[in-house]
Amino acid sequence: MDYYHAQQRVKELKRFYKSLLWFGIVSIVIFSDDLFKKGIFNISHWDGSVILLIWGIILTVKAVKLFIFDADWERSIVEKEMGKHKDPVKF
Repeated sequence: MDYYHAQQRVKELKRFYKSLLWFGIVSIVIFSDDLFKKGIFNISHWDGSVILLIWGIILTVKAVKLFIFDADWERSIVEKEMGKHKDPVKF
């Protein structure tokens, strides 16, 4: 991996971890607000949770793209496909 790609990867990781941190902070605020207003036994899981659900899905997709389908995975798939379709040398 060259410097440019490493730098891009670090920027993507930093952006992902910031998003994850903000998700955690907002989640704590929403659930603690419900806890203080309604009590421990009357918490509705749907007050604000739709936003958190959508945000969580987006973060999950970003995490899969960032950690599973990264450049190494792409390179290995390309190499595997190139190995499958090698034409024999014709003399």
